[in-house]
Amino acid sequence: MSLDTKVEELKAILQPILDQHDFYLVDLEFIHERGDWYLRVYADKKGGITIDDCAMISEEYGEKLDELNPIDPAYYLEVSSPGAERPLKNDESLLDNVDDYVHVSLYQKQDGQKAFEGTLTEVTDTKITLIVKVKNLKKQVEISRDNIAKIRLAIEF
Repeated sequence: MSLDTKVEELKAILQPILDQHDFYLVDLEFIHERGDWYLRVYADKKGGITIDDCAMISEEYGEKLDELNPIDPAYYLEVSSPGAERPLKNDESLLDNVDDYVHVSLYQKQDGQKAFEGTLTEVTDTKITLIVKVKNLKKQVEISRDNIAKIRLAIEF
């Protein structure tokens, strides 16, 4: 079984637990680092996730994993908030963050730039729209989703 297939299986086990508590999955990774395996869950909810929420997810998910035993090697389970500048990896996370300030890295330059920061105002299947500040003016920028290398939340200064 490939690692990607294993990650999808682990997500499927986790999803009902998240749904039950109105959390959503930001990311799940099963990786080998410094000789150990780590199963990392990044979850969130509207208004932000708390340490108690992470502990509850860890407990419930850990019990389910112990019951089903889907992972052969010993591993560490880590459940945490995705952080203030978390990546936006899917349509749901993009749509949930409309009106938020984001940083977008591009594969190819657009208007002479490989990155933009601004307020995400629209998300479609083919593009996103940002309002960016250029000096003291606000400008609307449309970016093809095919040209987006990474998009993450950003802190506006």
